[in-house]
Amino acid sequence: MRTRRSGILRAHPLPAFIAMSDTPPDRLCNDPRSPHYDETAMNRGIGVRFNGTERRDVEEYCISEGWIRVAAGRALDRRGQPLTVKLRGTVEPYFHLDA
Repeated sequence: MRTRRSGILRAHPLPAFIAMSDTPPDRLCNDPRSPHYDETAMNRGIGVRFNGTERRDVEEYCISEGWIRVAAGRALDRRGQPLTVKLRGTVEPYFHLDA
């Protein structure tokens, strides 16, 4: 939605409850340093079904490329972040229902 005032187009931001759709993002990461991190989607609560099985240990996913990243045991890298493994298959993310 745009309005014209004094010859300049100004965009009006939509409220957060209107701007968020019911479709999860194509790619999402739970690390705030990642460019694929989306705080509004993470706060809303997201679940991932991978190859028909509910997964609760997903670090990152991509629907279009068909993969998820999960922690590889308890191993950590030199920065203290968990080492991850990329698994390929059918990815079906969904938003948790507000109870």
